[in-house]
Amino acid sequence: MDRVRAATGDEEVCRLTAELIRHDTTNRGGGDAAGEREAAEYVAALLDEVGIGSVAHERAPGRTNLIARWPGNDPALPALILHGHLDVVPADASEWSVPPFSGEIRDGMIWGRGAVDMKNMVAMMVATVRSLVRAGFIPRQDIILAFFADEEDNSHYGARWLVNSRPEVFRGATVAIGEVGGFSVDVRGNPVFLIQTGEKGILWIDVRCHGRATHASQLNPDNPVHELARSITRIAAEPWPVTLTKTTSLLLDELRATAGLAHDADPLTVAREAGVCAQLVTPGLANVVNGTLLQAGYKQNVVPSEATASLDIRFLPGQRDAVLRRIRELAGPHAEVIVTDEVDAVETVFGGRIVEIMRTSLKKYCRSARIAPYLLPAGTDNAMLAELGISGYGFVPMLLPAGYDFPAMFHGIDERVPLDALLFGQAVLTELIRTS
Repeated sequence: MDRVRAATGDEEVCRLTAELIRHDTTNRGGGDAAGEREAAEYVAALLDEVGIGSVAHERAPGRTNLIARWPGNDPALPALILHGHLDVVPADASEWSVPPFSGEIRDGMIWGRGAVDMKNMVAMMVATVRSLVRAGFIPRQDIILAFFADEEDNSHYGARWLVNSRPEVFRGATVAIGEVGGFSVDVRGNPVFLIQTGEKGILWIDVRCHGRATHASQLNPDNPVHELARSITRIAAEPWPVTLTKTTSLLLDELRATAGLAHDADPLTVAREAGVCAQLVTPGLANVVNGTLLQAGYKQNVVPSEATASLDIRFLPGQRDAVLRRIRELAGPHAEVIVTDEVDAVETVFGGRIVEIMRTSLKKYCRSARIAPYLLPAGTDNAMLAELGISGYGFVPMLLPAGYDFPAMFHGIDERVPLDALLFGQAVLTELIRTS
């Protein structure tokens, strides 16, 4: 870590992470959020101190997105986007060991909501840029710094809205770097950094059954609750097979090679080589369908006329239509299937100049680093930027310590990030900007 500390200087990234956590930017969903404007103003002031101006964009009062453009030496080159979101999911203080918006430093970590999702990256971006500007560095191409609202709901006040209504703020950009990737997993003693090169798509659907409302004492063959139960039972029992994409095929090849496994080793067995991070890897191998909400009736002795189940479906690239068609078949002829929201799956190339720069930047501070792509089972703002033809990568570089359950930190109780991981991340991000 000596080389890392020498590269990062005064450890501003740690201070900024803690300060950002202390800005409560809880997003409760459905347009109910607070604190995003104050956090954006804090970031804007930090950038302004080193001469980088920024512009706030709001679809609704307080739902602030901040965009800054750091001019490069050659405006003809494609711009690079670095982005993070300012909002966080709620936290129940009664469940935490520390106040969730304290930014407390304990046991070599910063604790608080947003520590890994994703005020760590926001702090890395700001600290890196401030340090480079103060050193007189000018990037080769324009760098767009984007700080989004509403990522933790549906981005209707954030990146999705900007892409649809203010696409000019991303003018000239071809590559975007954000969450969730760049973290290390230990594969039999070897650090493998997973770079996110794709995201599963999202389908939110309602399965709705209609029937005849009666007194509950009567025989009712048209009970929609029973019909819905049969539909959901069939859907829940469906075995979605392992289906490899370009991304997951490359990932499994790298894990097999690093672990010394046979080239035909079972994909699920290979995925377990990622340790605790198998929780992020394994869902990327198949479509996943989960029931999340049930709604029916208003009184226990009344059979309702309608019953609805909400499903969250995460589908593989290219699988959207086939998955929806199968859900309709399983739901049955008496069920209505309604798509309430969706985001398409995305997958970009694991290769080219930006990936090579990521590799060399990591190896500068971790000589034994290996890299592999992976398919994120959740969604990020990269999926929104993809609608503008921008290739997105998840790259928040962190060398993680043994025993640290990284996936459990996302939306989890006692979310925390190691101080050394923040310093490592700033050092790697600095090298990436210097050489991009």
